[in-house]
Amino acid sequence: MTVLAELRSESRGRTGPLAWLLVLGIVLAALNLRTAVTSVGPLLDQLAQGLGMSSVGTALLTTLPVLAFATVGAITPSLSRRLGEHRLLLLALVTLGVGLLVRSLVGSAPVFLLSSAVALSGGAVGNVLIPTLIKRHFPARTGVMTTVYTTALAAGTMLAAAATVPIERASGDWHIALGVWAALAAVATLPWLALLRSDPARRRTPGNAAGDASGDTQDGVAPEAAAPASGLRQLARSRLAWMVAVYFGTQSMIAYIMFGWLPTILTDGGYSTGEAGFVLGVFTALNIPVSIIIPVVASRFRDQRPVVVGLVAAYAAGFLGLWLAPVSTAMVWVVLIALGMGSFPLALMMLGLRTRTAESTAALSAFGQSAGYLMAGAGPLAVGLLHDLTGGWTLPYAMLFVVLAAQLVTGLYAGRRRYIEDERRERVAAEPATIQG
Repeated sequence: MTVLAELRSESRGRTGPLAWLLVLGIVLAALNLRTAVTSVGPLLDQLAQGLGMSSVGTALLTTLPVLAFATVGAITPSLSRRLGEHRLLLLALVTLGVGLLVRSLVGSAPVFLLSSAVALSGGAVGNVLIPTLIKRHFPARTGVMTTVYTTALAAGTMLAAAATVPIERASGDWHIALGVWAALAAVATLPWLALLRSDPARRRTPGNAAGDASGDTQDGVAPEAAAPASGLRQLARSRLAWMVAVYFGTQSMIAYIMFGWLPTILTDGGYSTGEAGFVLGVFTALNIPVSIIIPVVASRFRDQRPVVVGLVAAYAAGFLGLWLAPVSTAMVWVVLIALGMGSFPLALMMLGLRTRTAESTAALSAFGQSAGYLMAGAGPLAVGLLHDLTGGWTLPYAMLFVVLAAQLVTGLYAGRRRYIEDERRERVAAEPATIQG
């Protein structure tokens, strides 16, 4: 069944126009979540020169995404309970757009950094909220909606990276090249303005949000029978939550390393900067078909461990080839690594597949992404330090294989069919027995 056919099937179980408006809202929001990040990289030299930004400032600018995704993402479930999911996502998109607009107008490095942080905060909220909305409104189609979400996310990431420089060259002004992305954020607010009236009640019974009164169950467990949503402190005691977080962190770390260091790896091997840039562009573009394929495949399994193993194998073969094979064959290995990058949509799927309720999805999304992005941020720095220390790539590749081993171990645990709520119930039930013993 195609993605479109599955969405049509899903919409028949609830109000059709509302379901399609939700799909449109998720797509447009996802297109915007990385524009604040990937529109800056291609213009970093011009920005540093035009704003008089120091090397410390440029380093902070490149670190801001990880900091925002980790910190703001952690408080998103609390904000969602106070404001409502639809209202909060609308506010996040407005915040993202305002931040993008302000930074495109200023000539001050501190204000540029501050407005970038504002824009990234909006993106961080969206990172956590969209998996929650998918779980609440499309509980029977987590796989297909994750495909829609991650495909739009990959398309927006590539669009901002690829189009910013041509816009700058056509206009002759980096301010315009950065400002156009604020307009895209403004467009993304429109469906969520229309959806405000359908915002799920903030303290309703889990799984019975407005527009989703279908009474879905998961594994025969009615939503009202599921354990209460877990808070971040409770998730910090959960082995499954930590496995999901580390799996998310390892795949993000590899992604940051590849986007940051692949061109250098290739130029050190004899590629020109233009050739290395082309390979990086192909690598980035491949994220779109991978984002379409992997969630569809993974959703066919009741247990995602076979997919975890396949993706790690693709990574391992790609890294070995890039490290040891002739540099002329690099494109083959980059394609395999791009296939391994399917671990990103798989990690996002796990946020919904390992929970029974939208509230628990929100908590796991915040915990997993916050902890994961903090881990991921150290990856590019560690590779740079190891490369500078040795003058070669042996230690950086060895580090990548250690990260892959951690991804395999945590993925095998998190990929098994189990739920955060059940783990918590079992832990609570065991505590009195422990005390009595």
